[in-house]
Amino acid sequence: MTRAQRLLALLQALRGYRFPVTGDALAGELGISLRTLYRDIATLRAQGARIEGEPGLGYVLKPGFLLPPLMFTQEQVEALVLGGRWVAQHGDERLAQAAREAVDKIAAVLPDASRRTLDDSGLLVASAREAGPPGPHMAPIRAAMREECKLVLDYRAEGGAATRRVVWPVALGFFERVRMLVAWCELRGGFRHFRLDRIAALAATPERYPRRRRALLQEWRVRENIPDRPARHAADGN
Repeated sequence: MTRAQRLLALLQALRGYRFPVTGDALAGELGISLRTLYRDIATLRAQGARIEGEPGLGYVLKPGFLLPPLMFTQEQVEALVLGGRWVAQHGDERLAQAAREAVDKIAAVLPDASRRTLDDSGLLVASAREAGPPGPHMAPIRAAMREECKLVLDYRAEGGAATRRVVWPVALGFFERVRMLVAWCELRGGFRHFRLDRIAALAATPERYPRRRRALLQEWRVRENIPDRPARHAADGN
């Protein structure tokens, strides 16, 4: 394992814990000595990682530290760039622009050999024409999800019937031919799925919905029998 790989592994290990973890536990998990662990923590702190704690008390990584792309493996970089290119094809204008900028940033810091390999990888994203344009509603839906605010939809059902719905946006699904909003519908008193291409009009409101979106998303996953991503560690004390 190179030093860069070891530092990456340490960051990934720290991200798996919500509460302080002892140096002995971290060193054992990574297969390194305590002396090496302390030296690596000092290195990461010098690079801007907010690692709080000290020997004997444990360590915890505070959010906000961005991992330099150079610390990714070649396959990890290819996966990130492929995903960015997909979003650039299928996202709304602002999301697509953000994806293109992210891909450019990753490519800009890669060594020349890795950049050439990335350009010649042969990993291509098909045109989004089959799914149609993202339309004007995706960006305000994303904003409402971030702020956990209600939306008012003028919606056309498959049979053509028009209804007005007040919904709590939970998630956006990107399928091959359609984009789908998962939301709690006040009219129906439950979760409903709305195709974005059937939303005739949308209005954002400043009113926050009464439950956290994270909890709603988890409830929807259970209802749809969709497995949640398992946590690496059950260190939250619950």
